[in-house]
Amino acid sequence: MAGYVIVQAEIIDIERFRKYLAESPGTIAKFGGKYLARAGKTIVFEGEQSDKRLVIIEFPSLEKAKEWYHSEEYTKVKALRKGAATGSLIAIEGC
Repeated sequence: MAGYVIVQAEIIDIERFRKYLAESPGTIAKFGGKYLARAGKTIVFEGEQSDKRLVIIEFPSLEKAKEWYHSEEYTKVKALRKGAATGSLIAIEGC
């Protein structure tokens, strides 16, 4: 069963964040992940509009998503995000 990582991020320093953007896709692919949505146009049907960046990543399983997040490769890339963006990363099992 697929696992999904949902990201909401507020960019604080775009120049620093670009370094993270350049490095993160390779780590995601290594664990079988792929982007389903990556900061595209959003429409709010209910609730308040947020200007946070939204990303949805699909992994073959929730376990693979956890392996990716805690991997040595992503831990190094995560450090690039510090001070460049704030937000949340949430993993959920598909149905």
